[in-house]
Amino acid sequence: MEKPPLVSLLVPMRNEAQYIRGCLESIFRQTYPFIEVLVFDGLSTDDSYKIVETLFAARPNCQLYSNEKIIQAAAWNQGIQLSKGEILGIVSAHAELAPDYVEELVETLFRTQADLVGGPTFSDSKGFTAETIAQALNSPFGVGNARFHYTTKEIEVDTVFMGACWRRVYEKIGGFDEGMVRNQDDELSYRLLKHGGRIICNPAIRSRYHSRPDLMSLWRQYYQYGLWKVRVLQKHPRQIRIRQFVPVVFVTALILSSIFAASFPFAGISLYLLICCYFLANIAASARIALTRGWKYFALLPAVFAVMHFSYGFGFLAGFVRFAGLWRTKPSV
Repeated sequence: MEKPPLVSLLVPMRNEAQYIRGCLESIFRQTYPFIEVLVFDGLSTDDSYKIVETLFAARPNCQLYSNEKIIQAAAWNQGIQLSKGEILGIVSAHAELAPDYVEELVETLFRTQADLVGGPTFSDSKGFTAETIAQALNSPFGVGNARFHYTTKEIEVDTVFMGACWRRVYEKIGGFDEGMVRNQDDELSYRLLKHGGRIICNPAIRSRYHSRPDLMSLWRQYYQYGLWKVRVLQKHPRQIRIRQFVPVVFVTALILSSIFAASFPFAGISLYLLICCYFLANIAASARIALTRGWKYFALLPAVFAVMHFSYGFGFLAGFVRFAGLWRTKPSV
């Protein structure tokens, strides 16, 4: 590495007063010296803007901008235009980075020659419900075989959490799709793969993610993920994976079995078997986590898993309805 490249970290936020200070202070502690930070505020109504203003007051390499469109994709596209770095990294306002996070990003990009790199999602929150949600998010039963969530080995993946890439990647494939409220990073990852790019998840790239604090906000989050995943798959049907359909197939089977149970005995038997199988799998996964993380989580884990799976499944169904007329629509980017 002749001259270390400048790394631009793009941080979108909206009403993140609870988390943004910890996020930015973790960036300030980075061991890599060549960093600029751009925060994009989506018209926050809490103290987020003031907190960032105060933190950035004596830091010329840190800039705060307003994101009038509110959505994350618009903030990231602003960042691509306004930043100066050769490497651009996305940082969630809910995340706190390990001190060597950026250093590992840069090392991984150079060593692997990948186009996009990131680390696994390690969820860690305060409060019993949030802690339990974090345990579910760190488990295969919660997120399926999406290995970028929990891998302990460096692997090639189809998308990654808080990715960082060379500026030339955006110049080649375009920016984020502002027609999507969620899953914009997934969509961009699939577009990159379609252009022959490579994505690496390296567990040495460490961060902590503050998960949702309660079941209702978790439901809203995963409902949105399911809803907008349909739009991603419409744009990139070759990236369809069986695991993406498991929640919606399960929810659909439950609905149909419930509807026909009174008229057809087989439907009633199917409903019973589905419920029993899911209950047993849920309890087994919860017990496995409790054995290693503590039995205090066991009582709530089944409910957390159910919220994640059912909200995603119902969101996916809603996406089929909402975007029914867009299967042949060309991508906007």
